[in-house]
Amino acid sequence: MTTVLRFGFALIACAAALAAGCGGGGGGGGGKSPSGIDRGGITIAQGPISGFGSVIVNGVHYSTSGATITLDDQPGSESELRVGQVVRIEGTLDANGTTGTARTVAYDDNVEGPVQSIDLAASRLVVLGQSVQVGPATSFDDSIVPRSLEGLLVGDRVEVSGLVGSDGVIAATRIEGRAASVTVDVRGVASGVDTASHLLQVNGLAVDYASAQLSGFAAGQPANGDVVEANGALDGAGVLVAARLEKRSESLPGTSNDDADLEGLVTRFVSATDFDVAGQRVTTTAATVYQDGTVANISLDVSLEVSGGFDASGRIVAQKIEFSRPSDREFVGPVDSVNAATNSLTLLGQSIRTTAQTRFEDHSAADLQRFSLADVHVGDVVEVRGYLDAGVVVATLLEREDAAGAGAEVEVKGLATSVSPPNLTVAGVPVTTDGLTEFRDNSGVSITAAAFFAVAAGHDVKARGTMVGNTVLATRAELEN
Repeated sequence: MTTVLRFGFALIACAAALAAGCGGGGGGGGGKSPSGIDRGGITIAQGPISGFGSVIVNGVHYSTSGATITLDDQPGSESELRVGQVVRIEGTLDANGTTGTARTVAYDDNVEGPVQSIDLAASRLVVLGQSVQVGPATSFDDSIVPRSLEGLLVGDRVEVSGLVGSDGVIAATRIEGRAASVTVDVRGVASGVDTASHLLQVNGLAVDYASAQLSGFAAGQPANGDVVEANGALDGAGVLVAARLEKRSESLPGTSNDDADLEGLVTRFVSATDFDVAGQRVTTTAATVYQDGTVANISLDVSLEVSGGFDASGRIVAQKIEFSRPSDREFVGPVDSVNAATNSLTLLGQSIRTTAQTRFEDHSAADLQRFSLADVHVGDVVEVRGYLDAGVVVATLLEREDAAGAGAEVEVKGLATSVSPPNLTVAGVPVTTDGLTEFRDNSGVSITAAAFFAVAAGHDVKARGTMVGNTVLATRAELEN
């Protein structure tokens, strides 16, 4: 199975296996060091930004006052950072394990350039030869309308940040539109290196570095397996003619006094004591604590968060490993009630809990960068993605939308159960249909109600309509991939 199928979706397939070893209700949000050890060094954290009011990464609020912030190696500020961007933070962690102070915050995109192809059915696009998978963990910028894969066209220029799998596929955590430019850049593993012709490949992209300024290559030339970043322009044949080619390191620069907090995909796996996460070497011990899984669940391309300390060889010795829980349901509509004190809200009649890992983003007219549940009010239109835990939906993402008028459409997406025409339940929300409901298959083609209900049970369904009491009267019901 490829990474593109595993990220955000494939963890559903191992949910039953994880359930046997799950510890506690998903999401956590406690301190990063279960042993409470203060090693006296710095903490190096890497993962997608989930919110602001500081910079929030892996559930920790890092103050950026006085921090050096760079975006693609250029000086920047916190206000230029965005939710979903994968950043690396070096700083200190407070004793509570939930707050800290950043010394440096660095963001570097995976690829920026024109879209070459879009596969809506597979939720995938190709940018500069790099395969990009879109899923429940993907945030889209307001510059893309609608904020989904449907808002992009071949030829549009985008910037992608995400978690890279063992096969080089980028599981996108953020996609932004960019103004047209001749300059493009890409970061990935070099292969097919021809030092005589000065050519190499980064996944599906050919790179000509004959005229490039080289940086960081100990032997003076790139080699197969090097992580490289190429910056330049495309020629008529689609080759990236590099003006600059740099060797990059995926390993975190920690020493034996330092701590680490890393979120990513398992990119190399030999055993539970010898594997890589996002290219960083990791090992476990008998004292490692596991959440939402067990040691047996560590395998190639599984998404997890590792916290621990570095040993003398630069490995992370994991004190805690937390397995990512996949979002398998989605709700869009006005908030029924909200209680910021208990980190909870209700939406479409569903009880929803937010955690330190919930990603918050404001797409309303208010456009707050420092947006949290405290800014959400009854009647606000929000989109929530999450998973069910002990009868409550744990939100992995909460986005506020522009306000809608009375009677505006709502949307629910998830597993269909209790199917009995013309009724069904989608992700726990009652849905009914009538003679005006449009039915579609998973490729978007209109089908009959009979054809829809014949296969809906146990299938993912997206229903859009209006609320009538506690039931969605669907104007459209469609099967999902």
